[in-house]
Amino acid sequence: MRIRLDKFLSDMGISPRRQVPRLLKTGAVTVNGRPAASPSEKVDPNADVVAVSGTQIVYKDKHYYMMNKPAGVISATEDLRERTVLDLLDETTRRLGLFPAGRLDKDSEGLLLLTNDGDWAHRIISPSKDVVKTYYVEVHGALTEEDAQAFAEGIELEGGLLCRPARLTVLASGERSRALVYLKEGKFHQVKRMVAARGKRVTYLKRVAIGALKLDESLTPGAWRELTDAEVRAVFENPAE
Repeated sequence: MRIRLDKFLSDMGISPRRQVPRLLKTGAVTVNGRPAASPSEKVDPNADVVAVSGTQIVYKDKHYYMMNKPAGVISATEDLRERTVLDLLDETTRRLGLFPAGRLDKDSEGLLLLTNDGDWAHRIISPSKDVVKTYYVEVHGALTEEDAQAFAEGIELEGGLLCRPARLTVLASGERSRALVYLKEGKFHQVKRMVAARGKRVTYLKRVAIGALKLDESLTPGAWRELTDAEVRAVFENPAE
């Protein structure tokens, strides 16, 4: 497969296609060791060596990232009033055409996946694919085994909406309880509404895993990194107990 050089550079976030001619005039771009002369030059991503300022650029048409989403930003690509997760990315990464594979509420934190692969994202968010999302929650009120049983049977939300069976693992119970919640769907504010249906209130929520992929705790809030090939596959594997 051969593609235009300007598409190659655009797909890799190096430069918007319309600005590639200006970049080539600087002499920074080489193909197989020689300066590239034309944006329309055809290159083979699997055979030709494309470099920018001496650094080889390995071509990928699909991109996969994890972000440690901070509270206070929304899971969207753009918004006229609110700061979005894409606003946290640097200019090069924003050019990759990423979008959130699922969402987290504005005041929630933790693992958010970003990609330009629509099929991969659909598999993650579709309830029929049974991808497990794991949340750490802190709750005002004592969580009990009865609450765990109710989650397992399927919580009925206010308005009569029935949730799929879920798993609640209580880590600590008291006036301020801690727990892990495992869901295979993603209704609006679902974890908070499920806990509210049991007469308690979520005070803190953080997504810590999707499938077998855990949040990289070395990522500070707002930081991101690219996924490995194994991690891309791990989202469709069952989480460790």
